Amino acid sequence: MTGWRILLHNDHKPAVKRRRGQGAAVIGMTLFLACVFSLCVGVGSVAIMPAESLRIIWGKLTGTGDISDLDPSLVSILWDIRMPRVAMAFLSGGALSLSGAVMQTILQNPLASSYTLGVSSGASLGAAIVIASGISLPVLGTFLLPVTAFFMGFLVIAVVLVISSRISSSLQTHTVILMGMSVSLFVNALLTLLSSFAGNRLQQLILWQMGSFSGMRWYHVEILTPICLSGLLLLVLHSRELDILSFGDENALSLGVNVKRGKFFALVLGTLLTGAVVCFTGTIGFVDLVAPHAVRRVFGTENQKVLPLSFLFGGAFLALCDMLSRSLLAPREIPVGAVTALAGTPFFIWLYVQGGKNG
Repeated sequence: MTGWRILLHNDHKPAVKRRRGQGAAVIGMTLFLACVFSLCVGVGSVAIMPAESLRIIWGKLTGTGDISDLDPSLVSILWDIRMPRVAMAFLSGGALSLSGAVMQTILQNPLASSYTLGVSSGASLGAAIVIASGISLPVLGTFLLPVTAFFMGFLVIAVVLVISSRISSSLQTHTVILMGMSVSLFVNALLTLLSSFAGNRLQQLILWQMGSFSGMRWYHVEILTPICLSGLLLLVLHSRELDILSFGDENALSLGVNVKRGKFFALVLGTLLTGAVVCFTGTIGFVDLVAPHAVRRVFGTENQKVLPLSFLFGGAFLALCDMLSRSLLAPREIPVGAVTALAGTPFFIWLYVQGGKNG
């Protein structure tokens, strides 16, 4: 009996330490999000103090605060320009990170993401076709870009999986990733060719390809918010199935999971999230690679935690990158895709090197 109590006591200690460590990490994440939000809404070509920011936000949300003594241009800059931009950056980073977390789970590889698998390139091509051609469908209206981007992104991932299955019937992860990069290069070549025929829309297309949150307004936030929240909710509800899929196809089948249906469902949602973001902001890479891996290093691999925390961390990371893109050389703006690539490329190389060392 004494030995059994000792065993329970010894097993309980790591669990207590793990919960304490995760609790501290959650507190750290909360403080990090608060700091990022304060920086993003306050820093820019026009600096706004945190106290003024809180007064404006509280007054606009509740209609009770008196902000008549503040400069009207300051109120307009924060509420009409900076706030929707920060919100779009946060939602976009969250959606891309969520998509990357799903891709990494399905392919059981931390190097997998919608960017490296070509989904972003396919979605970019679909949106570029709409911009360059100027076509419109009254039935879809403003949703023509998201629908086209989603279709092309899913088409690219389907082509990648078909080619990979011909090379490796077991769909080895390195084969899928290499095929994704190869197809992505081909799609980027088509995108470049399309740009040469864009005519007077060339400048708009080039600016869009570099990735930017310039010109984001509240109606953009209203469109993207339900897509992001719906995708997050559906994936969290299926987090247990994703955990089982991460053990491999054979183990998942032995546990009664429909592997094909599960992978198809996850890929559709991941592609939809990426396509919805790309059509509004352009191509922004490496967020979907960095954020999920960083969250797994801190909080573990359980998708019920990884998915929402990846959404939060990825959103904060991209909002911070956007703040740097518009502030470092103000009033000139650096494409946010360049900032994320500068941060993500060294991380990608380090991750690949570490994977090679670990076999």
